Amino acid sequence: MVRLTKIYTRTGDRGETGLVDGSRLPKSAPRMAAIGDVDELNSAIGVALTHDLPEATRAQLGRIQNELFDLGADFATPGPDYAPSEMSLRIVPSQVERLEAEIDAMNADLESLRSFILPGGDPGAAAIHLARAICRRAERSAVTADADVGLNPTGLAYINRLSDHLFVLARWLNRAGAGDILWKPGATR
Repeated sequence: MVRLTKIYTRTGDRGETGLVDGSRLPKSAPRMAAIGDVDELNSAIGVALTHDLPEATRAQLGRIQNELFDLGADFATPGPDYAPSEMSLRIVPSQVERLEAEIDAMNADLESLRSFILPGGDPGAAAIHLARAICRRAERSAVTADADVGLNPTGLAYINRLSDHLFVLARWLNRAGAGDILWKPGATR
């Protein structure tokens, strides 16, 4: 269990931050960009949760928020050993598989796509679309960090699958896809 008694430490005043193993790196490092984007994604999901959402969706998003904290810890843990342990919190395949099962269940209720979708619709769905866009940025940052230092491949799969999950969830919230706003290519020419 985490216990914080003091919020500021002054250890980052010179532009560095600590990792799980105690090592330090610049706050501008690709690893820190990925961690920061995952944190921003978690905050965007928190904003989405302020909307009127079905209880099952709230439960899904609550699990995802918790897992995003796990993912941030995973990305903040250096080393080539990606097995979870008491000292290393790692994303595991069952978490990715659960996202896939949820995607499949939601997608079963949706019509096939006939066009790309513009973000919007129901306020809750619009907030999820914004979270999806942030998720895609977090994935790009994670891929950059992986090329720099190596990250847990399962964590990378998780963030990739999560963007798909959020896309399907936004469609599902838009009245099972009926409220999707379809892109009309060249409509304003």
